[in-house]
Amino acid sequence: MGFEDGLIFFPAKYPEGDWDLERLARLPGGENPAIEDAFFETSDGVKLHGWHCVPRGAAASDQVLLWFHGNAGNLSDRYDMIRGFTALGVSVFIMDYRGYGRSEGAPSEKGIYLDARAAWRHLTEERNIPASRIVIFGKSLGGAAAVDLASNVRPMGVILQSAFTSVPDMAQVVFPFLPRFLVRTKMDNLSKIARVGAPKLFIHSPGDEVVPFRLGQKLYETAPAPKLFYEVPRARHNDTYLAGGPAYWRVIGDFLASLRAAPAAP
Repeated sequence: MGFEDGLIFFPAKYPEGDWDLERLARLPGGENPAIEDAFFETSDGVKLHGWHCVPRGAAASDQVLLWFHGNAGNLSDRYDMIRGFTALGVSVFIMDYRGYGRSEGAPSEKGIYLDARAAWRHLTEERNIPASRIVIFGKSLGGAAAVDLASNVRPMGVILQSAFTSVPDMAQVVFPFLPRFLVRTKMDNLSKIARVGAPKLFIHSPGDEVVPFRLGQKLYETAPAPKLFYEVPRARHNDTYLAGGPAYWRVIGDFLASLRAAPAAP
């Protein structure tokens, strides 16, 4: 199982990364959010770290994006995208899974689910943010954490970018001759997505060289309404927001605005 985890998780531990919040606040090229370190604990006693990022502009909404990132690096690698989200007026809470960045422990499938639930509790219980204001965002591996969490709570909405159906399906792409029964990690997004009733935005590109476009399409087709699929032309797995350009941010901004305009769930 440890060997399998080594093929799935590629964490960068602190001090690798850019952790100088004062320097980040002075970067040119856009308005930088106010960033606050957050430490919180999982139900099995692992201490995790995250950033709470708040827009400085007057047009900020009361939405909070709970972000689960991909399988490599750590949260500090996502600063450009953080700035893109906060430019839309939404606050961002991004956390590192166990074993990543400044978080303790070692990553595993069960672990990232516990980490996601701990982040949810941190927002809803420690920061007193209503679930009806939280939008869950999961990219690639983070899609598994996002879908698992969203199938057990009631967020305002869900955004899944470059998400897959399951790890066995991904293993067939990478190791086509490996029998499925040998893959112990499941991350079965396909079965869980049916329990996610919140409005959903799926983002994927036919040019994704890591997670096949067809897996993202299948996940979307299986998901219940309300849902929207946004295809980003010519994007690779790690440059979707760059290849998408202003249109990418416009689609996300419109989705967030539609959530604000929708009547609150009973």
